Amino acid sequence: MTVSPQARHYLAQSVLTANPGQLVLMLYDGALRFIAQARAGFEIPIDSPRRFETVHTGILRAEAVLQELRDNLDLESGGEIAENLAKLYDYHLRRLFEANMRKDETALAEVEGLVMTLREGWAEMLQQKQVTVA
Repeated sequence: MTVSPQARHYLAQSVLTANPGQLVLMLYDGALRFIAQARAGFEIPIDSPRRFETVHTGILRAEAVLQELRDNLDLESGGEIAENLAKLYDYHLRRLFEANMRKDETALAEVEGLVMTLREGWAEMLQQKQVTVA
């Protein structure tokens, strides 16, 4: 999939102007997009080299996003919530690693569901925060 220069510019501007809460939401969206790409790889015929490459690349990209989320947690001021998120991200990363090693779509689906739950909760929190400020 190729992205037009205009779309790249729009995405870059979106990232540059987003607040930290919106950036986290964008990261969740990215992780979900990469997991979906990896899962789509399972629809490619098993004897095609593209199958392995598509699954592998999607998982690696999802891992990179989740590692970014994990690395940017403020464990000092985030308290128990940050610690629990760190453990959850570690679990996601472990399951993605297993999914990649075993080419296990079930593990991918599990992580997808967990990340979707976090994304929905985060979006709801941002919405509540916006309503409170307005």
